[in-house]
Amino acid sequence: MKIQKVGVVGCGQMGSGIAQVCAVGGFSTLSQEISQKELEKGLARVENSLSRLVKKRLVTPEKKERAQSRLRGTLKLEEFSDCDLIIEAITENLDEKKKIFQKLESIAKTDAIFVSNTSSLCITEMISATKRGPRFLGMHFFNPVPVIPLVEVVKTRITETAVVECIVDFVTKIGKTPIVTFDRPGFIVNRLLIPYLMDAVRVLEERLGSTKELDTAMRLGCSHPMGPFTLMDYIGNDTCFYIANILYDKYQEERFAPPPLLKRIVMAGMYGRKSGKGFYDYSDPASPEPMELFDE
Repeated sequence: MKIQKVGVVGCGQMGSGIAQVCAVGGFSTLSQEISQKELEKGLARVENSLSRLVKKRLVTPEKKERAQSRLRGTLKLEEFSDCDLIIEAITENLDEKKKIFQKLESIAKTDAIFVSNTSSLCITEMISATKRGPRFLGMHFFNPVPVIPLVEVVKTRITETAVVECIVDFVTKIGKTPIVTFDRPGFIVNRLLIPYLMDAVRVLEERLGSTKELDTAMRLGCSHPMGPFTLMDYIGNDTCFYIANILYDKYQEERFAPPPLLKRIVMAGMYGRKSGKGFYDYSDPASPEPMELFDE
């Protein structure tokens, strides 16, 4: 079982990062998007990311050039017909993911491995759209993909052991650290992280400290690289809210339930860094200021 050519469906924030690390890792990589504009934007994101790594001397100019020569864009899923591994990295929507895999089932060669990059959705439900359950699993990359070293490899009850081993080896070859887990909502990281983040919002609602004070408490008191509110703004408050709702629906435990304050922030379009405002105001990204979140 050998992986030589990788197809990545979706060239957004996550998809472009995944395509980048695959190309840097030495694999021929094909990145697909639904429009030329989105494809060009994604490939430009890869170019900018590699240029920053060169500037920081983490990648040589020669390695950057070789990686870009291995990466190609397309608008046609049909070009994935000779890929050994196909990684889906579209929006976190189960129905849309199933539609993509249904299309790929008739395009991909029979021994191709299918993978979904999902942070919380059920892999087994996606398998139902295909006939290759033993060669189907999840790979949860973390944002930003070129920087964060972890990948959760998510196996189901029917995933072949040899396929899991093949993907673990692949993850290692693209310079990441794999951990193998099972198809349970939230997997490992979000199962532990989301209750912590939701509790942080509850503590803020109770006015036990300000946004900045609570962030400082967790940075200096627990040696976290960033506090919970800086982290949520970085991930995206809408993403945190979405994952929390999925976990609450699955487990029906209060620790996963998104607090009212988080819902109000998301409904107001305050998604964090990507929207310019969240728990902090990023008018000056180098020095974000806490937002006033309470009426009194």
